[in-house]
Amino acid sequence: MNSTNEIFAIKRVSLDKTDTETINGYMNEIALLKRLEGNHRIIRLIDSEVKCGSGNSKGHLMLVMECGEIDLAKLLLEQQKEPMNMVWISYYWQQILQAVHVIHEEKIVHSDLKPANFVLVKGQLKLIDFGIANAIANDTTNIQRDHQIGTVNYMSPEAIELPDGMRRLKVGRPSDVWSLGCILYQMVYGQPPFQQLSVYQKMKAIPDTTHVIEFPDHSVPTVPTVRNAQGVPATPPKRLDHLARPVRRDVIRSMQKCLSRNPRERATIPELLDEDWLAMKDTTPEQPKLELKDDETVINPYYMRQLLQYAIRVAREGKREMSDEEQMKEAERLVKELKNVSSSQS
Repeated sequence: MNSTNEIFAIKRVSLDKTDTETINGYMNEIALLKRLEGNHRIIRLIDSEVKCGSGNSKGHLMLVMECGEIDLAKLLLEQQKEPMNMVWISYYWQQILQAVHVIHEEKIVHSDLKPANFVLVKGQLKLIDFGIANAIANDTTNIQRDHQIGTVNYMSPEAIELPDGMRRLKVGRPSDVWSLGCILYQMVYGQPPFQQLSVYQKMKAIPDTTHVIEFPDHSVPTVPTVRNAQGVPATPPKRLDHLARPVRRDVIRSMQKCLSRNPRERATIPELLDEDWLAMKDTTPEQPKLELKDDETVINPYYMRQLLQYAIRVAREGKREMSDEEQMKEAERLVKELKNVSSSQS
C-alpha cells in the first residue's frame, strides 16, 4: 500500500531453486511489461529489483504490479451457474481480444493463454503473466518451439508435441487465436471444448481432425462439482436445463473460426474484433416484403376455420357434386372476398 492507500501486488520469486532458463523468463517478462507500459489492456509494472540474499542465498526477485481483484478463471466459474448473458460475453470478449492484439502487434506470441492470465483491475480486464511469452524472431509470424508448452485445455494442435520423426508445426499468432477460441467457448458453454476428456485423451483429440468439436444450439448453466476437504468430488455437476438460452449463429461461427485445426484457416484478431455481434448488432436479414398476385392472399387460422365450415356446409347441402370449373370459380371468389376483408383491416 502506498501513501495514498492504493493497494498493489508484489510478486516475490526465490532465486535459489530457479534455473537460468526460468530466470531469463522472468527477465523477459519484466522487459515486456516495460515495453508495453501505458497500454490499458496490459497489467502495469510499477517497479522491480533483485534483493540480494545473505550467505549462499541468491536472493529474491521482487516485482510491484497493479493489483487485480479477480481473475477471469474465477469469474467464469461464477458465471457458469447463470443463464448465458451475451452482453457480458461481448463486453469481456472484446477486452480479451484487445489485450492479445496489443502483444501480437508487438510481435509477441503468448503461447499460454488461459482465463487465469486475465485479471480484473477496476472492472477492466488486463493480460498478465508473460513468463513464457516469446518475441517472434526475424519479424516473421511464427516461432519454433523446442519444448512442450501451454495449458492442455487451451493448447492449440500445433503446440502439442508430436512423436519423434514427425514434422513439428510452428507456433505463432494463430496458436493464441485457438486458445482464445477455447476461452470464448467456455464463456458461452461454461467449460472449454475438451474439458470432459482425460489429459491423455485431450492430447490425442486436440490435433485429431476426425474428432468433432460440438457447438450446441443452446447454452445450459451448470452448478459445478462440489469437492470435500480432500479434493474428492462430493456432488456431481448439475445442469440447470430450465435456464437454457439459444446461442447466436454468428457467435458459433466465431468459435468455429478460432477452433480450426488448420492454423492458416483461423481468424485473425482484427477480424474477430470486427464481428457484428460484439456490438450486439442484430444481423438477422430483414425479411423481404411479401409480394402477392391479384388472385393470392394470406390466410390466418381464423379465416381458414371459416372456410372449412363453409366447405362442410356446402357439401352437406349440395344436391350434386361441383365440377372442377365450378370449384375453381368458387375458390377465386372466396380468395377475392378474403383479400377485400384483409385490405379493409390493414
